[in-house]
Amino acid sequence: MAAANEDEGDIAAGSERPPLIVSACLVGLRTRLDGRARSFPQVLTLASRYCLIPVCPEQLGGSPTPRPPAEIRQGAGEDVWDGRARVVTAEGDDLTEAYLRGAMEVLGVARLSGATAAVLKARSPSCGVGTTYDGTFSHRLRPGSGVTAALLAREGLELLTEENCGALSACSDPGDGQGSG
Repeated sequence: MAAANEDEGDIAAGSERPPLIVSACLVGLRTRLDGRARSFPQVLTLASRYCLIPVCPEQLGGSPTPRPPAEIRQGAGEDVWDGRARVVTAEGDDLTEAYLRGAMEVLGVARLSGATAAVLKARSPSCGVGTTYDGTFSHRLRPGSGVTAALLAREGLELLTEENCGALSACSDPGDGQGSG
């Protein structure tokens, strides 16, 4: 029984590859807001070095798929966590609580798996890293991360997107602290 407890809190225990949280929509799962599948080869290639753990914060927070687009009004994910901004649809439906719940679920998965990094969907109100849409539904960008990305950053995870995740595959040995370039 003691052996089982040693692995508790690390569902990727025994894997030769370190766990990596990835937005489910990046690996071809039908979690996109339009319900369609699309995969990104640069993310899929990470599976040779990492144990990919797909998550969809919107679904984990209770939002359906397909679902209406949502954006953060009055700030970014950091502001949502601090109570200064809200996640809303173009029609004004407030989805903030669902986004907060979903982010907490993703954090739980990261903790259970022992993941220290995540590859998240760029510009998403949940997963965007460093940049999200500005809340006007006009395709304008603003600085700041999405709700889930902000929480994972606060918890110390390394965050990348499908646009810059190649940096992970360039490492010489996952977890050894040494890069190849």
